Amino acid sequence: MPPESVEGPLTQSRWLSIVGIGEDGAKGLGEAARSAISSAAVVFGGRRHLELAASLISGQARPWPTPFDVAMRNVLALRGQKICVLASGDPFFFGVGATLARHVQAGEFTAYPAPSAFSLAASRLGWPLQEIETVSLHGRPVDLVRPLLHPGRRIAALTSDEKGPAELAALLTESGFGRSRMTVLEALGGTAERIRSAQAGRFALADVNALNVVAIEVSAEPGARILSRTSGLDDVLFEHDGQITKREVRALTLSALAPRRGEFLWDIGAGSGSIGIEWMLADPSLSAVAIEAHPERAARIRRNAVAFGVPGLDVIEGQAPDALAGLRQPDAIFIGGGGSDPCVFDTAVEALKPGGRLVANAVTLEMETVLLAARARLGGELTRIEISRAAPIGSMSGWKPAMPVTQWTWTKPGEPT
Repeated sequence: MPPESVEGPLTQSRWLSIVGIGEDGAKGLGEAARSAISSAAVVFGGRRHLELAASLISGQARPWPTPFDVAMRNVLALRGQKICVLASGDPFFFGVGATLARHVQAGEFTAYPAPSAFSLAASRLGWPLQEIETVSLHGRPVDLVRPLLHPGRRIAALTSDEKGPAELAALLTESGFGRSRMTVLEALGGTAERIRSAQAGRFALADVNALNVVAIEVSAEPGARILSRTSGLDDVLFEHDGQITKREVRALTLSALAPRRGEFLWDIGAGSGSIGIEWMLADPSLSAVAIEAHPERAARIRRNAVAFGVPGLDVIEGQAPDALAGLRQPDAIFIGGGGSDPCVFDTAVEALKPGGRLVANAVTLEMETVLLAARARLGGELTRIEISRAAPIGSMSGWKPAMPVTQWTWTKPGEPT
């Protein structure tokens, strides 16, 4: 953004004010934030926010529509007038400020943040905020907490409503973390503030306030479902019918795909979904689509995605290359099952962004022939992966080789976008 577009907070171009408000309402706001509310022709916010700021509002109070309009059409329609938007706590930490910033340049608004729910929770418990995991489950699947469940860690989770803590307790117990201590911090900063604790496996807190943060001190039982931070998770963690990229090959495949923050993956012939799932587990900013022709496997991928805490994995049930039509351009592509069709390969090569990586694995001679032809035409690297595991041979043990895998890795020429 050019420097001239970012101006001081008192310039006329800043028609929009974004004010974070806590449960203490108007009395917890600074003078500048109070002035932004009282001088606005229109004040937008949730009904609770508007009630908290009612004593300051002199213009029109307009609650958000239901369902919430992420395009912010009502606000943008008033561009140039003096408008104020109210938000909970810090508007730019899982808040409406982040939504507005997709449509409004920084030079058009002034923000007045209040402490976030996470900051308030950490201050009540004495937890250094930089040392804990924070996750917003507000309007999002509770399964997002699963990758964070590591013994000894601390997690602060913002929930959607009064049912959220019980749902978290059930998930923790089902996953083998029933010993974990849960602290429910309700209505932080307001007159109804309350802090209570319970063990996840014995959770029975009643009359929970809809506004709550759950602090979790993670404790694992034997056999708990712990998702390690490296690629190549144990095959037994996945539901599959044998069509799965085995853990050692999967680790090498993820290394070749080389995920970078914010990137998008096509997993063609996804099988169990293991590649797309581990791609998304590498960083919360990563996204992926799994393309699978078999309905039963597509359903299995969806279940695996939930179980691994990446419910945002998009699953498309269909046959490539037809199922690839209209998909967002990928930064990386993995071709597993069904890749022996030259049309699939050509479509993938054409769709890949410049600087993107394409990785294809072959266990059949037909698919290997396609990879040899691709290397002859486009270059890239071929790697032969052979894995053997110790297995019983009569009363003794010996090495049992798995089917060898030929892997082709190629980076599309051009500058990454």
